[in-house]
Amino acid sequence: MPHANVRVSGKPQLNEGIHLTVSPSSTLLPAVIRPAADALNWLSADHGAGAVLDLLDALGWAIVDTPEANVHATSPDGCVYVDWLPEDPSAWQRNIVWHVRVQPADGDAWVQEFGLHTPSEAVAGFLAALVTNSSC
Repeated sequence: MPHANVRVSGKPQLNEGIHLTVSPSSTLLPAVIRPAADALNWLSADHGAGAVLDLLDALGWAIVDTPEANVHATSPDGCVYVDWLPEDPSAWQRNIVWHVRVQPADGDAWVQEFGLHTPSEAVAGFLAALVTNSSC
């Protein structure tokens, strides 16, 4: 049986009668690219509320700001209450700026607080997960 690119009678015979089984080798597959640890840009606090307020506004939450520049938001079903408290002395004493209170329809209330140095994008991610998995 002739092999690929073998000349028979002066004419090239390409893969005549040859059945090739090809299975991908791990060396042929694209490598998984993982950034080097020093190339990651981790979130850091900007001390703002933009990411959270944009999310809650898009979700139709009632948002109220106070003359002291604190912000309070309530979910449309009334089960979740979010406070941004940059100007609240009692929040300063607890070293927090975000206060989230959840009152499930069929369970006990619970609270999650985030400190001054927690990026608002991280709080928005927490709230997005909470809303996505809500059963209230």
